[in-house]
Amino acid sequence: MTTNSLPPSVIATLPGHYYTDETVFTLEQSRIFERMWVCAVRAADLDKPGAFRTVRIGRESVLVTRSKDGSVRAFLNVCRHRGARICTEESGQVRRAFQCPYHAWTYDLDGKLIAAPNLTKMPDIDRVEFGLVKVHVREWLGYVWVCLADEPEPFEDEVQAQVVSRLGDLGSIHNYGMEDLALAKRVVYDVRANWKLIIENFMECYHCATIHPELTEVLPEFAEGLATQLYVGHGAEFGADVQGFTVDGSPGAERIPGVAESQDRRYYGLTVKPLTFINLVPDHVILHRIFPVAIDQTVVECDWLFRQDVVDGGRDLSASIELFHRVNVQDFDACERCQPAMGSRAYARGGVLVPTEHHIGGFHEWVLERLGTD
Repeated sequence: MTTNSLPPSVIATLPGHYYTDETVFTLEQSRIFERMWVCAVRAADLDKPGAFRTVRIGRESVLVTRSKDGSVRAFLNVCRHRGARICTEESGQVRRAFQCPYHAWTYDLDGKLIAAPNLTKMPDIDRVEFGLVKVHVREWLGYVWVCLADEPEPFEDEVQAQVVSRLGDLGSIHNYGMEDLALAKRVVYDVRANWKLIIENFMECYHCATIHPELTEVLPEFAEGLATQLYVGHGAEFGADVQGFTVDGSPGAERIPGVAESQDRRYYGLTVKPLTFINLVPDHVILHRIFPVAIDQTVVECDWLFRQDVVDGGRDLSASIELFHRVNVQDFDACERCQPAMGSRAYARGGVLVPTEHHIGGFHEWVLERLGTD
């Protein structure tokens, strides 16, 4: 069946090779992940000067740290001497500087070259010019966002505009005070599927009645297959007998102070392209950071954030955390079931999107536009 012969009620997906072709993945790395703002690190994980995390963005290892003045800095994790990786650990703490383990070239927290064997015999070396290569950074919503582009698009236009298009304004997300919330739980998922399958899955709820029994008990409208992202400003309402966003509908924690009455008892799901999901409920926020590793492998770091006093008080939050953990496992299992079929001749021309999934077609168009293909 060709695209032209499809019934009017459905539209075509991307062909299967977009999920299996290494050439496509290389283009995605260079034209999407390495050019756009990506949510990389939770700012509170960098709690003092010298604290650092390394993350993979596209083909690059990025070193994110906090400088002496309290600001966040990011650099390509590559020594300017012979290209060795500066930090091999995912996270850690240094006192005043980063030292390459190969030849001991040493850089301060601002990336400047401050020491190296026999450096005094090379007075012509500019210590700033031969410092670590800087990466653009921005703190927002309690997270550090990075962009590897030489000249990034304005953060307001690329990231915040997506939130406005989903919620109607920035105030609606600022009500949750994410920068003041505390981390209650972090789970890292290793998903054997292409990153686009994960994005597409999150954007639709046609599958919810099939694989998310706990979620549809809490959010009954999801059983109808309509995703909350279909409507600007719309949040899925809790069921009449549901007391909280928990695995069994039991009461959750105390509501986040800034959450408006109109946002109470509602769930809002946001996709911030290219690689972030934000889930808002009255008493907590769930944020997914997505790191494509290979054409068929994606690491997802999921944070559950609650009020500081709730976390400090030792409140049992297991029922709240378990709900979306189950959703994650169910979703990622589904994505892993799809990945092998992307290389099948049955999917060579792709599949179809039913009416409640048509907005995924917009995501596919966005991907093709970023890649410069059609």
